[in-house]
Amino acid sequence: MSQPGHLLAIDQGTTSTRAIVFDAEARAVATAQCEFEQHYPELGWVEHDPEDIWRDVVKTAREAMAQSGVAPRDIAGIGITNQRETVVVWDKATGTPIHKAIVWQDRRTARLCADLKADGVEADVRARTGLLVDPYFSATKLAWILDNVAGARAAAERGELAFGTIDCFLLWRLTGGKVHATDVTNAGRTMLYNIRTQGWDEELCRLFRVPMQILPEVHDNSHVFGTTAPGLFEAEIPIAGMAGDQQAALFGQACFAPGMAKSTYGTGCFMLLNTGEEALASDNRLITTPAYRLNGQMTYALEGSIFVAGAAIKWLRDGIGVITHARETNDMATQVPDNHGVYMVPAFVGLGAPHWDPDARGAIYGLTLGAGQAHLARAALEAVAYQTMDLADAMVADGGRTPERLRVDGGMAANDWLCQFLADMLDVPVERPVHLETTALGAAFHAGLATGVWSDLDALSRTWRQGELFRPAMKAERRRDLAAGWKDAVRRTISK
Repeated sequence: MSQPGHLLAIDQGTTSTRAIVFDAEARAVATAQCEFEQHYPELGWVEHDPEDIWRDVVKTAREAMAQSGVAPRDIAGIGITNQRETVVVWDKATGTPIHKAIVWQDRRTARLCADLKADGVEADVRARTGLLVDPYFSATKLAWILDNVAGARAAAERGELAFGTIDCFLLWRLTGGKVHATDVTNAGRTMLYNIRTQGWDEELCRLFRVPMQILPEVHDNSHVFGTTAPGLFEAEIPIAGMAGDQQAALFGQACFAPGMAKSTYGTGCFMLLNTGEEALASDNRLITTPAYRLNGQMTYALEGSIFVAGAAIKWLRDGIGVITHARETNDMATQVPDNHGVYMVPAFVGLGAPHWDPDARGAIYGLTLGAGQAHLARAALEAVAYQTMDLADAMVADGGRTPERLRVDGGMAANDWLCQFLADMLDVPVERPVHLETTALGAAFHAGLATGVWSDLDALSRTWRQGELFRPAMKAERRRDLAAGWKDAVRRTISK
């Protein structure tokens, strides 16, 4: 490390906003958090009020710095990580959003995406962006705002409006409207950014009817984007790092070498495999995405999304009352010697990668009179590991390296039984870090690199601390039998 310093990470998520102060040893010294309101104006529509998000960012940042005892003048830099794909459009003159933010979960543009796919554009979009044509990504949400807010399209064409994902909007506000910029990982989720030429794509902007003058500048992840506006905090602080949440977690897990992988377990699960300088095209409906860019050098990743992980445990608790707290599943899974042939396919909102079947619905197979609550709890945990196994297999089939180890984070990663079963089914060691707040840490890492708190990736790697290591202990024959049972259950579930 070239100098001491603290970093402030802003972790702006889908349901809450957190601010965490990290020291130069990558330890969290203070945390503040606020949940905010979700808006559901119509079935399948999800919106956030950007003003709620801005208020909570300022509030939690001030609280975290106050709790830490670190004066704002001693904060070397701010790192921002954010819910990806969520769209904000605002007036450049006033900084006021012209519509609520349309959230990544929102499905209002599903018909438009279906029409585009029917027109045969998806192959070209995938070649340029690494993404599927899906409402999940930003482009069609942005087009919807321009088409449905009175006067918006004309104002955009006159250069009076600005578009951004949440990181970009926060940067604009933090700098007092002086900086309109984003980073490669967030730009790469818009369906407007060419990840190979590394620039906004004119053809894609024409396809999605987006005026290019409303797009932000795109920078490396570790970059001094600007400084906080005078009076916002007690000192002006550089904003020196930005990354989308899953790429930030990959970086926070110090997965810097090709073949290193991380998996984040929350409501759903996101698994990213570092593929180095090569943007691997997926034949198995995975996403090719920028992992990070440092000093102009891009590192890519393959990404697989599991829609339901922790949400299945929540259903056991709130839906059918099998458990009263998520932590009970660890002990329940150990109460039975095996799964009794019970498989849960948690397709409550369809199946994600590599199946991408939005019409599939959840199912439980193999129930007999001998099955009980413990088997259901175990089946829910096993399903998380089986889905992760499917992603790992797809990544290898796409040309990625078989991970030597899998680093895990997120709330479900605290479950010892799940981590051991992951190791058994993937047949690789599973590493759980001492601190599971790796998303915020990744943002802090980026800011720390740009401000000299850390000198290079080796310095970051030295701060990563392993908590527990789970080694494979299952016999190969047993693993094959369990995997075969899971694949049969998925085949029965996928819609015809």
